[in-house]
Amino acid sequence: MAKKVVTLFIRDDSVNLLIMAGKRVEKWASLPLEPGLVSQGLVVEEAQVANKLKELFKLEKIAAGRIIAGLSGHNSVYRIINLPELPEAVLPEAVKREAKRVIPVPLEEVYLSYQPLPPTEGETRLFLAAFPRNAADALHRTLHQAGLQPYIMDLAPLALCRAVNEPRSIIVNTKSDNTDIIVMTERIPQVIHRLSLPGEAESSAERLSAIAEEIDRTITFYNSSHQDAPLDSTVPMLVCGDLAGEPESWESLAGKSGCTVSVLPSPVETPDGFNPNGFMVNIGLALKELLAERGESNFSLVNLNTMPEVYRPKPVRLPNIFAPVALAVGISILLGVGFLVFNTASHTGVLRSELESLESLIAQETATTGLLQSQVTLIEPQITEVEATRDIFDGTFNTLADIRIEVNADVSQIVTSCPTEIGLTGVDHVINSATVGGVSPTEHSIFVYARSLRASGRFSTVTISSIEAIEEEGEVTGFEFEILLGPKE
Repeated sequence: MAKKVVTLFIRDDSVNLLIMAGKRVEKWASLPLEPGLVSQGLVVEEAQVANKLKELFKLEKIAAGRIIAGLSGHNSVYRIINLPELPEAVLPEAVKREAKRVIPVPLEEVYLSYQPLPPTEGETRLFLAAFPRNAADALHRTLHQAGLQPYIMDLAPLALCRAVNEPRSIIVNTKSDNTDIIVMTERIPQVIHRLSLPGEAESSAERLSAIAEEIDRTITFYNSSHQDAPLDSTVPMLVCGDLAGEPESWESLAGKSGCTVSVLPSPVETPDGFNPNGFMVNIGLALKELLAERGESNFSLVNLNTMPEVYRPKPVRLPNIFAPVALAVGISILLGVGFLVFNTASHTGVLRSELESLESLIAQETATTGLLQSQVTLIEPQITEVEATRDIFDGTFNTLADIRIEVNADVSQIVTSCPTEIGLTGVDHVINSATVGGVSPTEHSIFVYARSLRASGRFSTVTISSIEAIEEEGEVTGFEFEILLGPKE
């Protein structure tokens, strides 16, 4: 019998419910929500939304129970982080320290969830997601008020990624007030960017222009740091949401990239009358449980359970289960022993003889223990020497790890500060300085870049060491430049 999975995704304007049996959609439903009940992914009116959920499950004759729930992903941050190879026991603390550096909001305001990625030599590579605590808490409370039991949660953009059976792609998901632009390479979400769209007063042409411009900017940003394998015309652009029904607009989305644009296809079997476009997040949520059965090789490698630890079921402690049983067994044993002693009182002499033998054996064991103790005394100084050597290696390793973190942070700042019109040609980083080379269409952009690097506070000095004009047929077409960066103060 095919495994059944129930998924629920609460949008600002509706609730989507989807049930899958194995690889096939079995049942689906959508219920509109009045404005103000949910805002930017945050359940504002928890009691009213809970009543709506009860109504939906009752109308569809579905028993309330275990579900996979989707979080909107509003105000969430995604990062791929690299750490030195670390023991499993210290990894959570190392992730927390790195998150504090790369996440632009206080960690007290977000939940963190991470997953190891295929490693590179000498490094631990992780996908990290940070999402607002208030949104996750409100969703969990609402679901429980509705009598539902969420056992897995996920962020909507990551669920969309899981619905794509392509190793490299650009996903564009558009709703009335926002657009998610996602870059997937090597089956990993490399960039997840949310664009807030103009208000209803703006024309559809202006909204489309804003989306196309943001897609070009996202591709340019990605290519500037992945010049060895940039996004090109061979990478498909997959559309879902509102634009899926507007194929006449797709050509403008491709922009300079020249990508082939098409609707995001359903990765599962669908019945007649079902439009997968409006339920793609739910499908991605269901695939969290069903991908292992499917066996394809091009779905997203990222499969986080963003259910906060505080809401996950606590493991059952074995003593709480076995204590009453052990007590009953213990009483039975004591009664049996008492009965046995009573019936064997006449054999006391035999028992005393056996006791003398045991005392002799104890004396022998005591002598052996003394010999072992003397050997331990001889070995202890050698252990001290080994521990001292270990401490030296630990110190060296920690120093190298700190240097690596600093270098990664410097390079990240150099790339993110770079204006989109500037192309970086090289970054030469040493322990105390870095040299940045690039090509700019104007001198002004070079000065803007330098000011941005200086304002970041990561570098003690930012010096433009050279600017040379690039001439073609007597005309200046651009400028090559070099910037010297001093160490962080």
